[in-house]
Amino acid sequence: MKYFKDVFKVFLNKEAHFENLDNHEAYKFILRQIIIISIFAFIYGFVMGSYHSLLQSFVSGIKVTFLFLSTFLICFPSFYIIQLVLGSRMNFLQMIMIVLSGFILILTITLSFTPIVIFFLFTGNNYYFLQLLHVAIFVFSGIFGMKTIIELLKFACEKKDIYPKIGVTIFRVWIVIFALVSIQLAWNLRPFLSDKGENFKLFRKYKGNFYTAIIYSIGQLTSPENKIEVNNTYIALPDSIETRTIDTTEIINILEK
Repeated sequence: MKYFKDVFKVFLNKEAHFENLDNHEAYKFILRQIIIISIFAFIYGFVMGSYHSLLQSFVSGIKVTFLFLSTFLICFPSFYIIQLVLGSRMNFLQMIMIVLSGFILILTITLSFTPIVIFFLFTGNNYYFLQLLHVAIFVFSGIFGMKTIIELLKFACEKKDIYPKIGVTIFRVWIVIFALVSIQLAWNLRPFLSDKGENFKLFRKYKGNFYTAIIYSIGQLTSPENKIEVNNTYIALPDSIETRTIDTTEIINILEK
């Protein structure tokens, strides 16, 4: 615990990122950050997948871990190059530590919601509600994580004078890019949750995108699942038919029956 405790001290003492860290110590610090991110991401992913099965839990844990680490690897190069062009004098390792600190806060807050998620797993037990709950938790945690990175950049600018003021503004644009990359990557890695009625699937092939999926989930919370409305009357559809792919012929046959 003492080995990893320093990773969280940065939230209380921002100078931990800039004082008394030579390259050797910085590498160790970054390694501790990556380990914490991997552990926290796997635990939360495991809880997400537990709605479906033990196998889904392990797969979701790996997917969430891969999601965070891959998003960092994809987005960090652009962030680093842009900061250098703007005149930043922070070194490569300091920039990595700052961004990873934001990731750690995101996952720390996300993990703190685990008891609430487990509560709804036992009491609510609704696939679409849980899906929206996880999205809300990630968005809420992401706001605080990005805010932490901005505060660290401001500290480097105002207290250490090694970071340009315009860089803080540009970083806010980078946040949008980061969000788009993470959303698209998460969409390609789905399912993380999986409905109990479905067989285990490593990846889904449904058409659409993240935003239509959210709209669909909201719709399923406000109208019965696997039902159609005819003359203000809901008619149940067979479990074998998915509402996303049902055609006119199938509806006619159901109505005739």
